[in-house]
Amino acid sequence: YVFQEYALIAELTALENVFLPALALGGNQDGYKKRAEEMLAVVGLGERLEHYPNELSGGEQQRVAVARALINRPEILFADEPCANLDSVSSRVVLELFRKLNKELGQTIVMVTHEPEDRKFVDRVILMKDGLIEKMTL
Repeated sequence: YVFQEYALIAELTALENVFLPALALGGNQDGYKKRAEEMLAVVGLGERLEHYPNELSGGEQQRVAVARALINRPEILFADEPCANLDSVSSRVVLELFRKLNKELGQTIVMVTHEPEDRKFVDRVILMKDGLIEKMTL
């Protein structure tokens, strides 16, 4: 799950924030650390592993949140307005990352957004109004 507000733990590095959810599954911590490094590389932050959230831009923090959401290999990645707190450049980076994850890794992503321009990054749009599906486009 990718939160609108990043939800990173300030006292943990980017790497630690990413592999923390994997620890709940038990198992080999070194394996999770390696996977976290891989996920951070996928989101373009392979050089920022040891940086704390306050040392990262908003866009970088959101990409750490995306890597964290992927650490346990979910079938579906849910994202709640992942670009709401980002400038247009950082928003584009995150949306292009989602498209890459979908096209290259086959990751299914369900994203909630209020931004009509986000449509150009997705394959399907489901418009909801008053809690009901109003329109679907492919």
